[in-house]
Amino acid sequence: MTDQPRTIALIVAAGSGSRAGGDVPKQYAAMAGRPMIAHAHAAFAGHAGIDGVLVVIARGDEPRLRAALGNVDFVLGGATRQGSVANGLAEATRMGADHVLIHDAARPFVPAAVIDGVLAALDTHDGATPALAVADTLARGDALLGAVVDRTGLVRIQTPQGFRLEALRRAHAAWPADEAATDDAQMVRRLGGSVALVQGDPMLDKVTYPQDFAAAEARIAWEFRTATGFDVHRLETGEELWLGGVLIPHDKGLSGHSDADVALHAITDALLGTIAAGDIGTHFPPSDPQWKGADSARFLRHAAKLVTDKGGRIDFVDLTLMCEAPKIGPHRAAMVSRIAALLEISPERVSVKATTTERLGFTGRGEGIAAQAAASIRLPEQPR
Repeated sequence: MTDQPRTIALIVAAGSGSRAGGDVPKQYAAMAGRPMIAHAHAAFAGHAGIDGVLVVIARGDEPRLRAALGNVDFVLGGATRQGSVANGLAEATRMGADHVLIHDAARPFVPAAVIDGVLAALDTHDGATPALAVADTLARGDALLGAVVDRTGLVRIQTPQGFRLEALRRAHAAWPADEAATDDAQMVRRLGGSVALVQGDPMLDKVTYPQDFAAAEARIAWEFRTATGFDVHRLETGEELWLGGVLIPHDKGLSGHSDADVALHAITDALLGTIAAGDIGTHFPPSDPQWKGADSARFLRHAAKLVTDKGGRIDFVDLTLMCEAPKIGPHRAAMVSRIAALLEISPERVSVKATTTERLGFTGRGEGIAAQAAASIRLPEQPR
């Protein structure tokens, strides 16, 4: 039985991305709730056929990369894309690669089926590239329309492009120093290598200009999720009353290991539920002394970050408080504002309601306050 080739995915992210505008290079700009580069990195890192992912970055972008991806393998790029790929190939060689996939960071959404097709083609070819047939009419033109160009046999080339490592290294070594390469597949082809075309995907369209961000996000298949949370705390004399992140004057306050804010606790559990991440006690055990008297805003921000780290967006939060006293109405607007600020969403996406239990049960007797919350989010569904 022969060993499987070791495959390293190279994400080329050393460009300035100036045509996309913005304050940071486009590969680090937010898209669907996370930095653009994070989508492609996750697609390769999560694919069974990829043994490692290496990011090629510009000098000085190390802090941006760490902020976007944490501690990942990277190498500094060169003055041109060709030079950046060459630096990546040298590092991939040191990593023991047999095959490499070269991918542009400006193509954030990478379907697993495309990766599969590229990898399979390397069994019989020196290289492979995803491609799409040209569907539009093509014509020459400047200020005026010129003649139609026959589109028969024309394709749009995408990445990731895959190669047997030595074939691509030879192509780079043989390429004329005074000539810019259009892409790595053309370099291998000109040297006589066999480059297969595999089925591409519109999800791989490149993000170049500001308007391309909205177009790319529109291609995402969103998965919508809703979950609920519930919490109860006892009212006791001598405690402060925190509800919805707001300190409310009252003769009693809620008792608990933290500040006992039932409203924020219920919303925290609802958000954790949307991503199947357990409950508040899983992340902040009441047995841990560091959470004694803790501000519950910290719990809510943590849950919200877990959602956004998955590329998710919080669409709406609905909260119902159950108590006889205090009256919630005078404090509703402040709670809405505080919750919205903690979740970094608009106040229009937060609902706070209150009800009594007609003097029935522990809330009716004024012994405690209960809270019920529902949260709705959306998560980008990666193509499979």
